[in-house]
Amino acid sequence: MAFGTQDEADEVMNEINMTPLVDVMLVLLIIFIITVPVMKHAVNIELPQATSEPERAQPQNILFTVAADGSYYWNENRIEDSALAPLLAEQAAKDPQPELHIRGDKAVRYERVAQAMSAARRAGVRKIGFITEPDASN
Repeated sequence: MAFGTQDEADEVMNEINMTPLVDVMLVLLIIFIITVPVMKHAVNIELPQATSEPERAQPQNILFTVAADGSYYWNENRIEDSALAPLLAEQAAKDPQPELHIRGDKAVRYERVAQAMSAARRAGVRKIGFITEPDASN
């Protein structure tokens, strides 16, 4: 055996053996061909139905104010206590019902606001909201 020569079996291989790579790729291809039809890509949801009916108009909100002296205002117009119940009954009969937005002065007795709320409940008004002003100190 000589120092400067190498046998043919000991030579370094300069090429990549492609056979194992092709085998792995074929196995992966078969796996994907089998599993893709089984997988669902859709999400089941309930879609809304479209109609050609015109959209229902929303009623105007009613601005009901209780002033500092206890007087009532209906959409900025002063009303008497005796006129409150018929106005509320008229609005309660509408379909859809308008919302009653109550603004109460901070100096008014709560009793006046409670009387108006009670009259609205007796008349059948279902949507009552309160209007307040944000705190100016923040």
